[in-house]
Amino acid sequence: MRLLHTADWHLGRTLEGRSRQEEQEAVMEEICRIAENEQIDAVLMAGDVFDTVNPPAVSEALFYETAERLANGGDRPLIIIAGNHDSPERLEASRPLAGRQGITIIGRPGARPLDIPVKRTDERLVLSSVPYPSESRLNECLSEMNDEEAIQEAYNDRLAYLFSRYARHFAKDAVNILMTHLFTAGGKESDSERPVQVGGAYTVYPSSFPEEAQYVALGHLHRPQTIGKAPVLTRYAGSPLAYSFSEAGHPKSVTIVDVQPGEKASVEEIFLTEGRPLVRWRAENGLDDVYRWLDEGRDCRAWIDLEICLHEALSMHDIQALRKACNRFVTIRPVYMNDPEEEAASGRSQLPIDQLFIRFYKQQEEGAEPGRELIRLFLQLIEEDDAAREAAAAGSDKHETD
Repeated sequence: MRLLHTADWHLGRTLEGRSRQEEQEAVMEEICRIAENEQIDAVLMAGDVFDTVNPPAVSEALFYETAERLANGGDRPLIIIAGNHDSPERLEASRPLAGRQGITIIGRPGARPLDIPVKRTDERLVLSSVPYPSESRLNECLSEMNDEEAIQEAYNDRLAYLFSRYARHFAKDAVNILMTHLFTAGGKESDSERPVQVGGAYTVYPSSFPEEAQYVALGHLHRPQTIGKAPVLTRYAGSPLAYSFSEAGHPKSVTIVDVQPGEKASVEEIFLTEGRPLVRWRAENGLDDVYRWLDEGRDCRAWIDLEICLHEALSMHDIQALRKACNRFVTIRPVYMNDPEEEAASGRSQLPIDQLFIRFYKQQEEGAEPGRELIRLFLQLIEEDDAAREAAAAGSDKHETD
């Protein structure tokens, strides 16, 4: 039996306001091609179909089209669980229609595993599916104490019990798989997961996964990785696209699992080629470096996080010229290289206070200048502070005289 393990599609996600729709369409197409070319028998989607609980209509349409293609008219079972970014109710709303296409959607932990016949191999797939198991979705309070360590132990124990209860339904003459969406100790995270809690109290130890399973298919972390110290082969498929610059240079993939009843599973990583890479540029020689790299066609498909080393403030004209030269700059971040002692010796402190404020503001805001009202407010605050200091000093002098 050949299974395709994928996760964390995050359809609808943007990159600092830039649409990734075309990239998501391309990578979904690529995953469908892989399922066909690799003669996949069933597809496991381990959560976070969407990036928000209320995704754009175009993202929902892409999901339905992709699911229909992956299921191949019901000949290739597709099992989808909800992740922490998904709305369980919204995902499950299409279950009546999806079920007729061989698509199973699970929003909340159920009572027992799925028992799925696989046509090509004439085998059974017994799949324990545990969607993102937060306290609210488990519908219980795990600990009455507001203590992170106590909550973590209670959470891990609850999940270990749930996994072991499901494992009682595993069969020797079937392929036995656990699929869930959570953070397990030892997993390497990236910035794109951090808006929602990944670790801390809601952590499961690798030892809690059931040894009766032949493979544990995980979702939640965006870096493809195999988890050590687990009693069974346990793996995050990772996201199909890089969703933050902390993932720059990390290859993206799906995981192919070859397994048969009573035997150990083996995995193969199929790398994905669609989608723009994310890269970081650091221009040590300022704008000259940047324009030279653009002329050379460096990273011509990539989204770019640009850091420029400068000795003077970057003007709005410079920023606009950079964005006109290349619309793939996501962030433009100046790094000022002036020595603080050299700045002090330059006589900057002799400038009027409003000019000092304007210079400081431009350095902090990538060359933007403060408006007149903001300058006036700043000067007013300075005057009030000076008046307060004088009043305090006068009161101190009077106290000493008395």
